[in-house]
Amino acid sequence: MSRRSLLRGIGGVGAAAALAGCGVPAAYVDERDRAGRDLSARDRTLDFANWPLYIDTDDDDTSRRPTLNAFRERTGISVRYTEEINDNDEFFGKIGPALMNHQETGRDLIVVSDWMAARFVRLGWVQEMDRTAQPHVAKHLNPQLLDPAFDAGRLHSVPWQSGITGIAYNRRKLGRELRSTKELWADDLRGKVTLLSGLDESMSLLLQGNGVDVTRWTRDDFHALCEQIEGLVRKKHVRRFTGNDYIKDLSTGDVLACQAYSGDVIQLQADNPDIEFVVPEEGGELWAESLMIPNRALHKANAEKLIDYYYEPEVAAELAAWVNYVCPVPAAQNVLADSGDEELVALAEDPLIFPDAEMRGRLAIARDIRADERQEFAKRWNAIVGL
Repeated sequence: MSRRSLLRGIGGVGAAAALAGCGVPAAYVDERDRAGRDLSARDRTLDFANWPLYIDTDDDDTSRRPTLNAFRERTGISVRYTEEINDNDEFFGKIGPALMNHQETGRDLIVVSDWMAARFVRLGWVQEMDRTAQPHVAKHLNPQLLDPAFDAGRLHSVPWQSGITGIAYNRRKLGRELRSTKELWADDLRGKVTLLSGLDESMSLLLQGNGVDVTRWTRDDFHALCEQIEGLVRKKHVRRFTGNDYIKDLSTGDVLACQAYSGDVIQLQADNPDIEFVVPEEGGELWAESLMIPNRALHKANAEKLIDYYYEPEVAAELAAWVNYVCPVPAAQNVLADSGDEELVALAEDPLIFPDAEMRGRLAIARDIRADERQEFAKRWNAIVGL
């Protein structure tokens, strides 16, 4: 089961609308009101909320997490690790009331998708990190992920893992290669294509297929894309819109080509070598899910220390070998390559974990959907998808 199979956001408006419906408007928190009383020096703990299946576990005892255990042994800091994030919007609604009321959330460290991280930054709900306490982040963070539009200089966020949205297809059953997003619309793929249902997950790759620069796409670009997809739906060219259940469709052959996440396909290929993943000629989306420290966190310094620990190349390599997403620490590649282990060396050579220069040249980080756009865009997209 893939970790991203659990990500089923509804376009980013559900939680905000629910909060507004309760008469509690989303409230910006000024920089001066974000810090809490930091107990790190005398309380050697921290609370870390993450997604399921998104950290290394022991093969014989899945309750053990080797990298977290090693962190505790080295630093004396115990991590209360919870796999409680199953959906970006749901989690936003869960901790939002505390944050907008200037209260601590019971969590010192969280991981959310970057489009949701953008909302937290805009609302002033997360704290700026002390980079002087994070030398490994400063040294090893992938330069391509260093300066997202929503968080200039990555002051409030650090990528946990990254990934690529591209195209997966069954080469043997299709009988040819796919190299372009436009090729998804070929006649012989009618009824055999699925697209991702989430607005933020699906849109960028499709815009790239239309030749749009996704770092600066416009409202007109979005609505032109919607007209295109509406036409494909009417013609029954698109079989359906999915979360990660595209994995099953692709494995059974019910679907021949689909939008897909790189980490999923690595896992699929272990069982079915006919499955291919391609970053289209027009480009693919590079995304990240990021670590953030919520306002009023009680163990901020401990959280910053844990973040920096995961940016040590040896630790990053251990995590990458388990989760199989794009590693945000390029130096981890040499650790795996020099391991002497055949399987780890193969991971080091996999461009879906460590993109090479040619692949990096085709990857782009899409600009975020602005707050004044989201409701309009989500309404139209969800009508097409059927949400």
